[in-house]
Order: sequence, then structure tokens, then C-alpha cells
Amino acid sequence: MDTSDNCIVRRRRRTHSAEFRAKVVSACRQPGVSIAGVAMANGLNANLLRRWVVAEEQTQPVRPMQTANAALPRSTVENRTFIPIQLERSAVATSQEIAIELRRGATVVKVGWPLAAAAECAGWLRELLR
Repeated sequence: MDTSDNCIVRRRRRTHSAEFRAKVVSACRQPGVSIAGVAMANGLNANLLRRWVVAEEQTQPVRPMQTANAALPRSTVENRTFIPIQLERSAVATSQEIAIELRRGATVVKVGWPLAAAAECAGWLRELLR
């Protein structure tokens, strides 16, 4: 007697509660956490979890990023004015030469170019790097 026709077992799709979905989606939103890692830890397919994350992002309103201004009272943020600060000139800014150092393995080539000929230096460097 052949019983193979009577033993067809169909796999049912697993269903997950809304609490479980919310828990794994919030775990995915943590900094430095991969969706694939969270999926493996919870016995889920990474593509399914990615769909849940995308669906959650589409239903949530966009929240502005937390900035330093959020800690200040609104009146302080609105009443800010620009305050110029005198900066010291650095030694690099006062140099009258463009210094280029190229390294390839143990070979080092140093090129000095007059600051007045910066456009020609840019053309030479563009040709060199082709």
C-alpha cells in the first residue's frame, strides 16, 4: 500500500506578534547594529526584517536630528548674533611655495612650486595623475 499521497505536509507561514516586531525593529535602530545580526539572533530572515524596518520607517514621522540647539531655550537660539574672532596666521598660510610630496614604495619625490603659479601647478598635477 502506498501512503505517500496521504502524507503531504504543508509548511505554514510563521506569524509574529506586534510586540516581537517592535522589539526587533528597535534593536535594528541601535547604532552599530546590523540587520542581519539581529535577524540571525532572533531566527528571522534578514530580508523579512529589512522589510519590517522599512515599513516602520515609512509609518513614523521624520524626527529632526538632536542638535546642540535643542538644549537651548528658543529665545536664545533666535537671538544669536555673529561674533567675529581674530585668528592667528599659521606658518602654512604665510608660505610662498606650494609643497608637494609624492611617495611610491621607498621612493619619495618632493616638488616645490611658486605660489604665484598655482594654476600651472594644478595643470601639471592633473597631467601627472592621469
